[in-house]
Amino acid sequence: MFKIARTDLSQPSSTDSFALGESSQELLGQFCLSEGWSGDLSNGLFRLGENAATMHGLHQAECGLLNLVRCYDSADRNHVLALFEQAATTSSSFCFSTTIILASGQKQPVFCIGQSTGLEQRYSGVLLGIFFFPRFQLETRGQVFSYRQ
Repeated sequence: MFKIARTDLSQPSSTDSFALGESSQELLGQFCLSEGWSGDLSNGLFRLGENAATMHGLHQAECGLLNLVRCYDSADRNHVLALFEQAATTSSSFCFSTTIILASGQKQPVFCIGQSTGLEQRYSGVLLGIFFFPRFQLETRGQVFSYRQ
């Protein structure tokens, strides 16, 4: 995904908030919401944090892979499924970006970085990763929107 977000000129500039002494975590929080997730390959269940589950339109923190990706842009869904399938068979690091189609019809970008380990024995292993949900505005169908916590 390659997008340029338009800034809302009516909002005050936040350049003062980019202090050199801020921790990376504080700076990251200004740009996006981030939350970890895990997947257990022995039972096929993914565990998401509360915010990530909500952003994915899930009512529970645990879900299967198909429930996780069903809200992704249909053009990307099969690519993401193939990526997870490959990560589940070979210990690896991976990343992807796509767009979540929210219940309101709006689109929320999501970036994911993860890794798979412990695949030496059949039906075992773990997937660990983090989702990033940017805090910037996108233009879609004539609307400008943003996700704010």
